[in-house]
Amino acid sequence: MSGEFDLIERHFRRPATNGQDAVLLGIGDDCALLRTQPGQQLAISSDMLVEGRHFLPGTDPARLGHKALAVNLSDLAAMGARPLGFTLALSLPEIDDAWLAGFSQGLRALANEHGCPLVGGDTTRGPLNICITVFGEVAHGQALRRDAAQPGDDIWISGRTGEARLALEALLGHEWARQAACDQLPTLRQRLEAPQPRLALGRALAGLAHAAIDLSDGLVGDLGHILGRSGRGARLDTGQMPVAPALARLPPDRRWQCLLAGGDDYELLFTAATVHRERVEQAARITGTPVTRIGEITSVPGLVIVDAHGQTLQGRFGGYDHFG
Repeated sequence: MSGEFDLIERHFRRPATNGQDAVLLGIGDDCALLRTQPGQQLAISSDMLVEGRHFLPGTDPARLGHKALAVNLSDLAAMGARPLGFTLALSLPEIDDAWLAGFSQGLRALANEHGCPLVGGDTTRGPLNICITVFGEVAHGQALRRDAAQPGDDIWISGRTGEARLALEALLGHEWARQAACDQLPTLRQRLEAPQPRLALGRALAGLAHAAIDLSDGLVGDLGHILGRSGRGARLDTGQMPVAPALARLPPDRRWQCLLAGGDDYELLFTAATVHRERVEQAARITGTPVTRIGEITSVPGLVIVDAHGQTLQGRFGGYDHFG
């Protein structure tokens, strides 16, 4: 008979592998036991993915497993933390071994890549719902926080924004997005369904950058979290932002919506003192992560967005709101 515990044994329980030095006790007891190193602080984050809200029905299960963990690892990256392990709470309409095999494969591949083992969790029957809690560690006083931006700081982003939003709009059947995506849709869809957490860059920035956040709900909305927590303002120069070829085909209003309010990018947005530009660029080179300077932090609260000609950009670019 196939039940909850058989499901766990078949798809999720694996023997410990090399590099999992933080795990004292994993799956199989009431709690997992994790070891942190002296001088380290524990970083913890949880994210939930709900079918129809955070991913489309029919999404490839391997990619869904990857993304479910990636969005949590991205939070660790934004704090400059090293992964230690994670738990998985999974609600399923029914036991589907083929689906579970794909899901666990995608989950496990990313976990192995970043030395972040599954250490426990729960399963139950219900609508498809995936909740992961991830644990990491960062040196005491070195965590990248949202409340630490300073006037005069450069604003940087890793990678590019907007491609995931364009992919989503194309998959939803919007003609303007389908025309822009055309031959780029497989690449764009991978940005939506299999984002890469910027863990190496985040750790390289710990103790170097002032403030950071991962871009999950849109660049302007997420930058707003830094500004609000830091009590600062910013000038954002869209003329400096990297633009993917598919987005360059869009009319300006659509392009800005994707770039500035798209969501699901899982890039890092961070601030650092101008005197550290060379060190930031060196960290980017060492970790193989492209970064771009796109603005500056100001002392007066508020956000000013300008185009390549220095003209104020008009429009509403608020971040994604789950209850909006």
